[in-house]
Amino acid sequence: MTIINDVKQAIEVEADAIKALADQAGPEYEEAVSLIQNSKGKVVITGVGKSGHMGKKIAASLSSTGTPAFFVHSTEGVHGDLGMIEKEDVVIMISNSGETAEVLSLLPSLGKIGSKKIAITSKKASTLAKNSDVALTYHYAKEADHLGLAPTTSSTLTLVIGDALAVALSKAKEFKNEDFHLYHPGGSLGKKLSN
Repeated sequence: MTIINDVKQAIEVEADAIKALADQAGPEYEEAVSLIQNSKGKVVITGVGKSGHMGKKIAASLSSTGTPAFFVHSTEGVHGDLGMIEKEDVVIMISNSGETAEVLSLLPSLGKIGSKKIAITSKKASTLAKNSDVALTYHYAKEADHLGLAPTTSSTLTLVIGDALAVALSKAKEFKNEDFHLYHPGGSLGKKLSN
């Protein structure tokens, strides 16, 4: 198999999973958007590894489209950063397996704080999903790498779910060009919106 075939196959595996995700989205997405929209606090995203990297991007997308958000690394959370989280906040917890120890270790403290929790996971019956107010679950045939191990398809689906939430919230809040420009005055986007 040639390199270009490997590249195309990886793209097709992820693209097929994204197409399937649209059919998997149900009323739980409305619940998640409503939970965030009706909260008086910020959105806090947490995760580790590739899920953590996706969480940082989701926080950035939410913030730039009108939903204040920030990322807290799950390990740092249990070492003091949970102090950033308040009762009014909504915490989006990302774990492909739903059993990531570092993410689950936040649950007792978040329960005491009283913040609402949204899980993004591939396992509906996981500990994380069962201990969250809303679980956004996804299914996929395989990871895109030849070993079927590297977080590729799963991390892409996490990112797409985050983008979908950001877009839905932005539209629900009637976020406009001038609002986007307020938060994004720099770069080519800022220049385009200045004209």
